[in-house]
Amino acid sequence: MTRLDIAGLAVDLAGVPVLRDVNLAVDPGSVVGLVGPNGSGKSTLLRTIYKSVRPVAGAVFIDGDDVRTLSARAAARRTGAVLQDSAGTGGLTVSETVALGRNPHHGLLTRESTSDREAIAEALARTGMTPFAERLVNSLSGGERQRVLLARALAQRPRLLVLDEVTNHLDVRARFELLELVRGLGVTTLAVLHELDLAVRCCDRLVVLDQGRVVAAGPVLDALTSEVLHDVFGVHATTIRHEDGVVRITYGAQPLATRDRVAAAAATAE
Repeated sequence: MTRLDIAGLAVDLAGVPVLRDVNLAVDPGSVVGLVGPNGSGKSTLLRTIYKSVRPVAGAVFIDGDDVRTLSARAAARRTGAVLQDSAGTGGLTVSETVALGRNPHHGLLTRESTSDREAIAEALARTGMTPFAERLVNSLSGGERQRVLLARALAQRPRLLVLDEVTNHLDVRARFELLELVRGLGVTTLAVLHELDLAVRCCDRLVVLDQGRVVAAGPVLDALTSEVLHDVFGVHATTIRHEDGVVRITYGAQPLATRDRVAAAAATAE
């Protein structure tokens, strides 16, 4: 299994600092959730990991290898990505879409091999999409389409998965089913999750980003404390592990934090 390490990472986009001094580690086989407010740099961090964005400082290491030293093809063989934008797959069948995951293993004139067919069949089976292989992707439900995109990434036979809000626009059941599927893959995974309730339930560890910096990281209960929920997300809440072993967020009677009013009152008092 693969280990991901990020050391001192800094990224600018159009001259604007987006990430600063990001350090984190994802242990082999674990599922780590990346959470934070909108604009905190979560998606940019993922894009840097799969070499879509070049950092201005620091490095990303996969099993000790700096991804900047890898060719685009070699990097794609190691890291499978499932992104928010699934455009461009609607006119293809499920099987054809999943087969795109084998592109990093091909040269310009390479034909589909036995190894390719085995990887595609395995990816379809692992995601439960084998019965849909000849269906057009645009005929599927949202949850089914996300499974297709996950199968495409798995067809790469990656060492690492990066997932960017893969549960967006899915109903409650589809969200849980997809994340339970990811947990069962046994592939090292870093997943951006917008919904904190899903993140605390389905991840081994959490990394909290705020304004481009890591402000908390570790096991769920250690990373998502009442203080972090208040200061970063602006809510009054606690995380509790219940008797069934599941971590849940409990919100206060007045769930929204009044940090702006408190700051204004403090400034007035000074």
